[in-house]
Amino acid sequence: MESQAAPQIPPPAAYPVRLDAERQPEYNRFLPLVKWLLAFPHYIVLALIGIGAFFAIVIAFFAVLITGRFPRGLFDFVAGTLRWGYRVFAYVYLLTDQYPPFSLGLEPDYPVRVEIDYPETVARWRPLVAWLLAIPYVFVASILVYVAAIVAFIGVFVILFTRELPEGMFKLILIPARWQLRGHVYSLWMATVYPPFDWDESATRPAP
Repeated sequence: MESQAAPQIPPPAAYPVRLDAERQPEYNRFLPLVKWLLAFPHYIVLALIGIGAFFAIVIAFFAVLITGRFPRGLFDFVAGTLRWGYRVFAYVYLLTDQYPPFSLGLEPDYPVRVEIDYPETVARWRPLVAWLLAIPYVFVASILVYVAAIVAFIGVFVILFTRELPEGMFKLILIPARWQLRGHVYSLWMATVYPPFDWDESATRPAP
């Protein structure tokens, strides 16, 4: 009787949910003090769009149970909502000084890129248990995001005096955001592969 190979988690660079940001060499000295306020219009729009995303997820729940497919239009809408939200997160948390666009799209010219690959099929059981399977990963990601918040708070004063955000601090904000995004996407059965417990993708990503 042939033994079945255990499912493998793909290398981080191949994971279907990606969040990357270009580190800028110099920051506006005083902008970090007011970013949370400047982002307020995004909060309002995202709250409204989030209501639509909630209903899209509810419809997709039954669609996957019945057909084994996440309707592409609904997927793109939810993915766009997450993309928008994480661009605002990146702006407020000091990953970029460039104001985020009011857009669900990819926006390739923006320095923060959020990509979520569409799965052609989704196992019908996933909507029932994906949230449960994601708990260990989401728990770790939540702790990392709290650390990122502390680093960002300290980063405000570092930028105030130096106009720079050191690369180490930049990564301590970017990587937890990436983990949190992947946990969210997996728990919403938008990704069918468990997210990797990998800290720094740049250390494992193959050279081009």
